[in-house]
Amino acid sequence: MKHLVIAAVLTCFLAAGYGCANKAQQGATVGGLAGATIGALTFKDKLLGAAVGAGVGVLMGYIVGNEWDKHDEAKLQKTLETNKSGQASSWKNPDTGASYTATPSRPYMAENKVYRDVVIRDAKDGHEVMAKAWRDDQGVWHLKQ
Repeated sequence: MKHLVIAAVLTCFLAAGYGCANKAQQGATVGGLAGATIGALTFKDKLLGAAVGAGVGVLMGYIVGNEWDKHDEAKLQKTLETNKSGQASSWKNPDTGASYTATPSRPYMAENKVYRDVVIRDAKDGHEVMAKAWRDDQGVWHLKQ
């Protein structure tokens, strides 16, 4: 059982780290890791605590990440495709109530792809994340992990 939990956590972690996961999967990964840690620290039976915590964390992380995917991803796609360099777009997610502002930089070429750096700001706490996005052949923007 212990080896199965470790293998599952490592698989999720590696998948999220190499860009093969969407926001829901990344949220599940982070939630699972955090839940396993908290569960192991709070339960008498460390293995059971880690397993229960990981399960709850995966579910909660997936839900949070999935909400970003649905509405916010569409807004970010439009921002990256249509905004001029330095022109911010702001939106509020109708499902979660979370508000974000995204400000893209000038497009540039690297690795035979069009890239844009983008600063994404959470209006609630002011936390900013600098991300790189690349555009595929179909015109879809992907955040580089």
